[in-house]
Amino acid sequence: MATDHYFYVLHCKDNTFYGGYTTDPKRRLKEHNNGTGAKYTRILSRLPVKMIHIEKFATRSEATKAEYAFKKLPRQMKENYLNKAKANEANN
Repeated sequence: MATDHYFYVLHCKDNTFYGGYTTDPKRRLKEHNNGTGAKYTRILSRLPVKMIHIEKFATRSEATKAEYAFKKLPRQMKENYLNKAKANEANN
């Protein structure tokens, strides 16, 4: 059975973004909001978080490369990336 690999972006309560990798977005969102996800999202001022972007990839390598590239972007470029993805989604 093939496993899907996802790069996702969370919008945190403190208005920051968190990018991550998972094979199960619903489970991962639950973990973040329960305080058992990434160290970054365990800080109470960042909770709750909302999943605002998900991209599916065929391999773990592709998904983690997308995550790494996103995390390196400055805030404005992250916003541009998310807005462009949202616009593309609306057009499809």
